Order: sequence, then structure tokens, then C-alpha cells
Amino acid sequence: MTLTVEERAKVLVEALPYIKRFHGQIVVVKVGGNAIEQARDETLLDVVLLRYVGMQPVLVHGGGPEITAMSERLGLKSEFKNGLRITDDKTMEVVKMVLTGKVNPDIVGAIIRLGGQAVGMSGEDGPSIIAEPLEEGMGFVGRVTQINREPITALLGRGYIPVIASIGLGYDGHAYNINADTVAAEIAVALGAAKLILLTDVPGVLGVDGNVVAVLSREDARQRIDAGEVTGGMIPKLEACLRSLDTVPFAHIVDGRTPHALLLELFTESGIGTMVTP
Repeated sequence: MTLTVEERAKVLVEALPYIKRFHGQIVVVKVGGNAIEQARDETLLDVVLLRYVGMQPVLVHGGGPEITAMSERLGLKSEFKNGLRITDDKTMEVVKMVLTGKVNPDIVGAIIRLGGQAVGMSGEDGPSIIAEPLEEGMGFVGRVTQINREPITALLGRGYIPVIASIGLGYDGHAYNINADTVAAEIAVALGAAKLILLTDVPGVLGVDGNVVAVLSREDARQRIDAGEVTGGMIPKLEACLRSLDTVPFAHIVDGRTPHALLLELFTESGIGTMVTP
């Protein structure tokens, strides 16, 4: 579809109030997996645009499909419990190798190619993410106990887009594999972000009729989880949204496969995904 000159102008005018509202504000965006692969350049171009119009985007990423693929190449079996990868010593080596050695620099390189400035890091750097074991039997799967803001805000203050791999550092000196949605929520809370946006590979939270629920209150989201209406990988995403609402005004679950999904959700009145509100 080709827009006329008048239609293009209308799009820009519609975006202006949102650009003014969020100018100078931190927006935490979680990317990863199939969502980033199917529309990577469009997504990262959106992030660069956010920086140029005065917002302060922070990217958090996982890399589940890449970790699984590398584990298979090395003859390691991937096991999961409650949607989380059981992470022994060898698997943790693969997680670090994939996230900090491939996925992170690939995203940073793409942002630079698209005209932005980015610096890659993991939670071990600084350290910015302190973690502890999640539960017995999960190996080096962690939960966030503390976010140190300074390494992240230092990059933002110098005009860089921080690109953060979801690895934390334990008090025992060991690295921990942490769910990227959870990391994004904790970083959003610690930084006092204006928005948390989780890019996924589904249109959003679906109602019983199969349609996307455009707006969910905190109470409604909790009821849907407790009633079993939300299942699988959507549960940690909604839990992350609920956690962020302790300080973040709005959290969003958006289909990252849609080109320029970030701009559509941030700068249009209707949006395209699910917005979770206090």
C-alpha cells in the first residue's frame, strides 16, 4: 500500500503527541528469538529512530532458538521445566557463548549499520545484574536479586543504546541464565522506565474468542493467569508486565514479527498488541 503525501503527513502529526510525551524517557524493549529474526532490521531501525527523536531505548535480549541449535550441534540435550532451560555447567558455557559471542554483537552491529550508536553488555558487566539460583534442580538458572543502574545509565548518558544479554552474576561468582522477559521487567523498574515493551512471536494476549485483547488491567491479567486462560510462554511475559507495573506506567506485549511494530504500538492511538495497565 502506497500512502499519499497527505496520508504521510497525517501519520507524522498523529505521532507528535507521543513523541512529545516520551521525549527524554527510558523505554525498555525486550527482543529475541523468532520475533527479532523475522523483522530484525525493521525492529532495530525503530529503536534507532526512538533514540533520534529523543527517547532513551534500552534493549534486552535472549536467544533461546540459537542456544538450542548450538547445543544440538555440540551434542547437548536441551531440557526445560516450566518453560525454562535447565542449565548445567556445559549448557551455561553454550548460553554465554551464544548470547555474548553471537547474538549480542550481531544486534549491536546491525544498530550501528542502521545509523545508531550501541554498546553490548551482559549482566556480568559492571556487574549490572546480580542473580541467585532460581530453584533446586534447575542448575544455573537464576532470578534477579538486584539491578545496578550505573553501567546502563552511563551508556544512556553518552548517547548509546545499551544492548543487554540476559545473563546475571551470582554472589558465588558464577554466571546465571535468566529469562529475558524477567530481566527486562527488572531493568525497567530499576531505571524508572516510561514503558516496557516485550516483542514476541504472537499478536498479543488472546481472549477466549481468539482475538487480541487490546488493554488488560493488572487485576484482569492476574485473573487470566490464575484461571489458566493464559498458558505456556505467555505466562512469564504477563508476569514480567505485572512486575514492571510496580513503577512503570504501561507495559506492552507486541508481535515483533510485524514490521515496525514498535512504532505502531508507541506512536499510534490504536496500537497493535496488548497493553497492560495498573
